[in-house]
Amino acid sequence: MTDTKMLELHDVNTYYGHIHALKGITIDVNEGEIVTLIGSNGAGKSTTLKTISGLLAPRTGEVRLRGRTISGMPAHKVAGLRVAQSPEGRSVFPRMSVLENLQMGAFVHGKMDPDDLARVFDLFPRLKERVNQKAGTMSGGEQQMLAIGRALMAKPELLLLDEPSMGLAPILVEGIFAIVQDINKQGTTVLLVEQNALMALAIANRGYVLQTGSILLADDAKALMQNEMVRKAYLGEV
Repeated sequence: MTDTKMLELHDVNTYYGHIHALKGITIDVNEGEIVTLIGSNGAGKSTTLKTISGLLAPRTGEVRLRGRTISGMPAHKVAGLRVAQSPEGRSVFPRMSVLENLQMGAFVHGKMDPDDLARVFDLFPRLKERVNQKAGTMSGGEQQMLAIGRALMAKPELLLLDEPSMGLAPILVEGIFAIVQDINKQGTTVLLVEQNALMALAIANRGYVLQTGSILLADDAKALMQNEMVRKAYLGEV
């Protein structure tokens, strides 16, 4: 992990029509870090990821990747800069096989690298076992593995993960978060959006707490875990 800035958002304002979804947020992610965004539904977490990945364009403010401005750049061009997103709700292609879904992840490079496929199968042996199975017939946990694996096929330097634990049994959640740590240790910077604040802060270096489109708190993950407001609002303590 270094202090080299991988990603910077400066005073970003994003709208859905007339709805002001992100209100002047400023975030940075250093190379090699896991940074998490936590907050309740509607806080702006997913909107932040979509603004980074080019699915939404900020009305004002700036998004920079390794110092290069990417604000408003089309999503396919952002992906070509080695930014990949595993979306909320997984969004696998249900009628395609596991292998075909993974091939779609590699589409930005024009062809699939066998080494990338081997890496995904090493991280997710279950996907190798089900390589020809249609994605729509898989369990929620398996589909989540596939969504992350598909994102990794794009060779990301920055991986955007949107609610990877959503709808999963607790034992599967622990497995998914362990794999996120492994991905990070292999050199991929991670920006993690997650409602399971306890698990997210446990693996993150730093965190931001979002509330109704604004940054409420920003600190080291350990400090946020000890913050009384965070413990009451997001860690289920009274």
